[in-house]
Amino acid sequence: MSKKESLLELPRFYNIQRKMQYSNKKSNFIDSLCFLVRNELRCDVIICYYHYPSKHPGTEALTFSLWLTNLGSEMAKSPEEEHPVKTFGWAARDPSGHLSPFTFSRRVTGEEDVRFKVLYCGICHSDLHSIKSEWGSSNYPMVPGHEIVGEVTEVGSKVEKVKVGDKVGVGCMVGACHSCDSCANDLENYCPKLILTYNGIYYDGTITYGGYSDSMVANERYVVPIPDGMPLDSAAPLLCAGITVYSPLKYFGLGEPGKHIGIVGLGGLGHVAVKFAKALGSKVTVISTSPNKKAEALEHLGADSFLVSRDQDELQAAMGTFDGIIDTVSATHPIMPLLGLLKSHGKLIMVGAPYEPLEVPAFSLIIGRKTMAGSGIGGMKETQEMIDFAAKHNIKADIEVISMDYVNKAMERLEQADVRYRFVIDIGNTLAATKPSS
Repeated sequence: MSKKESLLELPRFYNIQRKMQYSNKKSNFIDSLCFLVRNELRCDVIICYYHYPSKHPGTEALTFSLWLTNLGSEMAKSPEEEHPVKTFGWAARDPSGHLSPFTFSRRVTGEEDVRFKVLYCGICHSDLHSIKSEWGSSNYPMVPGHEIVGEVTEVGSKVEKVKVGDKVGVGCMVGACHSCDSCANDLENYCPKLILTYNGIYYDGTITYGGYSDSMVANERYVVPIPDGMPLDSAAPLLCAGITVYSPLKYFGLGEPGKHIGIVGLGGLGHVAVKFAKALGSKVTVISTSPNKKAEALEHLGADSFLVSRDQDELQAAMGTFDGIIDTVSATHPIMPLLGLLKSHGKLIMVGAPYEPLEVPAFSLIIGRKTMAGSGIGGMKETQEMIDFAAKHNIKADIEVISMDYVNKAMERLEQADVRYRFVIDIGNTLAATKPSS
């Protein structure tokens, strides 16, 4: 067998392909094929180019080229054998998304690395999408978690910014190219070679594993020192949700005195957006489809006003009064009414990620010279700035702390938006009890 061989020429996989095409409704059959290839043959690399089937004209056809490398004597090692340091966590094994105990390994502490004991890990909605392969790019087994905080247990010889015993965090990324324009401008999050904290491919070719685990190791560039006195459990979600809303507030000039901004959606992102915007000096209106969230927004979170987006009278009265809007909603929803709320030169910033394409008539932007843009997390310099700002202004995520063995129930509740506002797993006190006896 040659070094590279098309999977379509392997008879056993032809049968798997046919089966998965019809049996797996929640995930593209290629995702399931990749899962079987990785877990049965332990391949090092799978490269896949394809288009997902869609309702939209012109994209129904599915084409792909799937290749397997490092066959025969060059099989990849199992997750437990890839690295020297044994590690325990919980992982999803397939697109069902069910999480269960998982033993794997992490690399030794390099000279620029920081190793820490994981104490808490927030559950982001991205974790739910990823374990179910709803975005179509999942590698299994998958250890989710990119809102990770803990205590440093070991540092490399060249590490300067933290020491053993310090409290630190790791967010959504653990690597980048460090040579592109984005990296040079402290925007590693926009690097084309960004390495995600989990479900990414690290420099050595191994899959990255996240924070639903007992320990973490990362290059110090991607480690965020947590200020003294900041509660670790409620700080964890800020490493994703916090920076996701703080970055556009700063970059687009919306978080400052004299600006009136709207926050669409009052969930994991929206509730911290309100807190950051108020601390930055903005006048804040929460925009929601749920009238029953009004008291929460005004009395608990400190918003200045509340607008029910389904109430046409309220919408009409607020037309042209917002300098900017941060849209945190990931479900499909109408955009035109939001653009109508903006003043001339106003900005609508998307941080939620609806699966379906958005419908935005050009004239809704042209009239009033309005801007619609997106924003995704922030670079490491800005992430540290955000954490320090949150500590100074006592900004914390509103959380529900859960045990490790409750995680599957938490995912079910998250899917139903039944959380106020972020689940955080108590890794330090509950993970060890779930470890199977040897």
